[in-house]
Parts: sequence; structure tokens; C-alpha cells
Amino acid sequence: MTETITRAVAEAMDAGDALGGCREWFTLPPGVIYLDGNSLGALPRTTSDRLARVVEDWGRDLIAGWNRHDWIGWPRRVGDRIARLIGAEPGEVIVADSTSINVFKLLAAALELNPGRRVILSEADNFPTDLHIAQGLRRLLDDAIDLRTVDARALPDALDKDVAVLMLTHVHYRTGAIHDMAALTAAARRAGALALWDLSHSAGAMPLALNRAGVDLAVGGSYKYLNGGPGAPAYLFVAERWIDRIQPALAGWMGHAQPFDFDTTYEPAPGIERLLVGTPPVLSLAALDAGLELFEAVDLRQVRSKCIALGELFRRVVTQECGGHGLRLASPADPEHCGSQVSYAHPDGYAIVQALIERRVIGDFRAPDVMRFGFAPLYVRYVDVFDAVLALRDVLQTRAWDQPRFRLRALVT
Repeated sequence: MTETITRAVAEAMDAGDALGGCREWFTLPPGVIYLDGNSLGALPRTTSDRLARVVEDWGRDLIAGWNRHDWIGWPRRVGDRIARLIGAEPGEVIVADSTSINVFKLLAAALELNPGRRVILSEADNFPTDLHIAQGLRRLLDDAIDLRTVDARALPDALDKDVAVLMLTHVHYRTGAIHDMAALTAAARRAGALALWDLSHSAGAMPLALNRAGVDLAVGGSYKYLNGGPGAPAYLFVAERWIDRIQPALAGWMGHAQPFDFDTTYEPAPGIERLLVGTPPVLSLAALDAGLELFEAVDLRQVRSKCIALGELFRRVVTQECGGHGLRLASPADPEHCGSQVSYAHPDGYAIVQALIERRVIGDFRAPDVMRFGFAPLYVRYVDVFDAVLALRDVLQTRAWDQPRFRLRALVT
């Protein structure tokens, strides 16, 4: 028989947690169990002071701060910090814009780097913004290209001579399922296609090895596991072999070889800076830099091990405590094949999540019926997982969710 999981078991797991001390790096509201770090990471304690210093520099030095404090160099410097987390080299990552805009930039680049091919291949259930960007690019190009979407299992067979670029999200936003990046990238290469990966739900939660896997292009958001703050700037990766061959479709002045020459004819910068467009958001970069600095003291292998252990504990306690209430596991059954989240489907999932939030257990909901529980390993404890499931059990057993106020959909779910 499976051993019964008690709170004492969870407490013992916390006592042996090599990352347990990292929780003190973050500001977390008392009494809140925060299981939504896969949508917005918690606030690092150092961020407020970092922002205050930059604001002070701004007030004192005004425009001289661009040179005196090298604000202009932050996109590259912060990108180099991210490069270490995703298995890239310095100079292959730049921080800029949003994930969506970076997808546009790199899809356009991939199509130009692979002339004679007209298909963008993706998973049918990919994150919507990535598909929307591809659809918009197709309209912009008067349907000269095509977006082909297939079931995840059909991706290798769909890589044919027409595919210019394979565009995938490494960890599925709804289910947490992990694609085999190395295998699919290799399959794309054999077919003559480039591989573009969205790392938004994996960077900072597990070791990544873009160069070892032969990845060509990648994008990612920084406000989730990287703790950059709401609306933090995104980043993009271009393998060194492609950088100087890209002629950016969004050719902005900050991507110019000499932006302050104010030359009206675009000439791309010689490195990754050519993928910049507009003026760097200095305050946002300062906040992101503070979040990334925490990872200097973290072993991502330990982070991944804890992700798996938290997910396994959550599954086991849900099975133990919440049977018979209509929950369906929407994530892979094996935590090894899942990112740092566990998702359950329920016809009344939105209302259940709202009832949990009222009990200060914060997860989130993804249409049509998925409740997501994200485990940011630097600050989520094993007792948080155990207590969250007991709160879920109470909401289900008492039908506390079955109230009109919990069914009213907010704009952000």
C-alpha cells in the first residue's frame, strides 16, 4: 500500500531541502500559499533597493546616466546573465521587448535564413500568442507563407521539405508537458528546418542546454521563474552561427551599428544588438537584473530536483485527499516529464480556483477547465504543497466554490 502522506512528512522534506534558505530572498505575504510563480514570480527582497538606486541615479544624473551608469549596455549584460541559465554563450542573448515581439522578429528571420521554404510548423495547442504572431506574419506577407499545426505526437512526421522553421514552447503552458528539445531540434535539422523554442515556462525552473541541443533560435519571458516583475522585458537567443546573417525585419535605431550617427539608412549592429529595436527600459531591466542575480548562488540541477519532488508530492496528496470530486489530472503522470507545475481539469475549475484564492491559496486557471498550480522551487515549501491540497479538499467537499461570486470571470484569470 502507498504510505499515507502527513504534514509531518512534508515538514521533514522541508528540513532536508537544500534550497530551503532561498525562501528568505523573497517578499511573500504572511499566510499566503503562492502557487502561481509560473505566471508571475515573487518579489525578490533586493529589487526595491535596486530600483531605488537607479531612480536616485536618474534624479541626480539625468541624461548623463546613459553613459555614467552604462544604462545603454544593460540589454546585453542582462542577456549574458540569462545565457548562463539557458545553456548559451555570452553575446547570444539580448533582453528586449516582449515575448510576442521577439517571436515575430525571429520567425521573420528564420524564414529569410531558410529561403525557398514557406511553412512555419507548430503544435496545434501551442501558446496562443506564438500562433497569433505567426498568423499575423502570414497576413503581412499576403499568404506567401503558411502556418501548419499538428498534434504534438505528429510533429516529427510533419517536418518535410516545405518547413522553414519549427516553433514550439518547451513546457506546455496549460499541462506542463515537456517537449524533448534535443530530439525535436535534431529532427528539424535533419529536415532542413530551423528550430525556434519558447522558454517562458522552463527558464529558471530547470537546466537548459540550447547550444548542446543545437537550437537555432529561442525566446522567453522573464516575469515568471526569473522573477523580473510584472511586464518585465523578454529576451531572445540567436545561435552565434546565425547572428550576423540576420537582417532584422523590425529594424530599429537601437539595432543600428551606430545609433547615434542618426543615419537614415539602416545598417545592422555587428552582434546580437542588431535584434534591439527601441530604447531599453532601464527601470524594468534593473528589476530583472536583481531577480537574475539570485541565480548566481543556485544550482539549477537542485532546482529541477525540487520541481520534480514538489510535483510528485502534490499529485500524491491530491490522490490521497481529493478522490471522488471530479478532478482529472491534466499534466503528465510522470513528474519527470512535466515542468514545475501540476494541472487538474474540472468543469468548475474557475470557481474552485477563486474559492482557493479566498482561502489565500493562489493558483490560476486556463480555459476551458484547467486549474494550474505552479511550484517555484526557490520559495515554495513542501508544507505549502500539503496545506494547499487540504484547502482544495475542503473547497471540494463543502462545495464552497458553488457561489455566484466565484463564477464571475475577471479579466485576468
